[in-house]
Amino acid sequence: MTDLPDQKTHVVVIGGGYAGTLAANHLRQRNDIEITLVNSRPVFVERIRLHQLVAETGAATADYDSLLGDGIQLIVDTVERIEAVGRRVVLASGTELKYDYLIYAVGSIGAKPAELSRVPGAAEFAYSIAELEGAQRLRFALADLPHNAPITVVGAGLTGIETASELAEQGRPVTLLCGGTLGPSLSNRGRRSVAKRLRKLGVSVLEYVAASEVRWNAVALSDGAVLPSAATVWTVGFGVPDLAARSGLRTDALGRLLTDETLTSVDDDRVVAAGDAAVVGQQAHQRERRHALAAAGFAHQRERLATLDRQREAVAALEWAGQGATTTKRLLSGTWPRSSATCVRPRKISPTNVRR
Repeated sequence: MTDLPDQKTHVVVIGGGYAGTLAANHLRQRNDIEITLVNSRPVFVERIRLHQLVAETGAATADYDSLLGDGIQLIVDTVERIEAVGRRVVLASGTELKYDYLIYAVGSIGAKPAELSRVPGAAEFAYSIAELEGAQRLRFALADLPHNAPITVVGAGLTGIETASELAEQGRPVTLLCGGTLGPSLSNRGRRSVAKRLRKLGVSVLEYVAASEVRWNAVALSDGAVLPSAATVWTVGFGVPDLAARSGLRTDALGRLLTDETLTSVDDDRVVAAGDAAVVGQQAHQRERRHALAAAGFAHQRERLATLDRQREAVAALEWAGQGATTTKRLLSGTWPRSSATCVRPRKISPTNVRR
């Protein structure tokens, strides 16, 4: 009698950013897994380097051939929906991928249209650099502007500070609109250091002043002033793709996939999260409570809470990539990761029911 070869477990990773790439490579530690990574672009995008792409001081992309380990299949396509019941992913091209386990690593995006619409003209005239295409558009726009044309950067988080610094180092006149305090996620000492550096670069820092309207050649401010601006860069806002919600999986108010403490979807134990497109259920509740309490406070206090949340989640994203891969591997081996008593524990996965 001829023995049939062992059938490998198929894991599909959605999203080829930091978390998805790290999770896919982490899974290669097992030789009984077939890994497919689905990403909408053929190149890896270093989002934390997009401000350097804008200023032409560095590249923000890398070839997947240099990042993905041997045996990982890359499919360049967009996921339309996840059909968790049938354990398949439907792509924009019409292709359907069957999976045994799914790693949800779609990442985050910048401000959504609804968020931008709160400031008249922002969607039409401001340049977002949260994604590669927006950064490329801004780069081309700057190339057509005189070197002394005024630039306005809206948002004084890390991205706003880095973008303003890069452009000012080129000798461009830059104004940084903070909305609240400069660098709300920084310590007082760190904030003083950043402010000193920005002054040396000639950046005009306007704290507690926000954009109330964006025009093609100016920005109207919350204090009534109008600031000339040949190009306005938008660095505020946080969102995630709505894939989980469109697929019928439970999410929080921001659209992030709800998981238990092991980053397994609360709806399906075959869906595991990695990165900042997911949130542990208890953390989501605590976050909403903090912001509800802050709603009675000042606007800058609410913005500070939102910024601190985003910074903590960004730091945790890479750690969660490894955790998502670890959870998947332990599910395959039948060793469920340690969790609190309140977490729903899925059935043990054995070789006989991994693929049905």
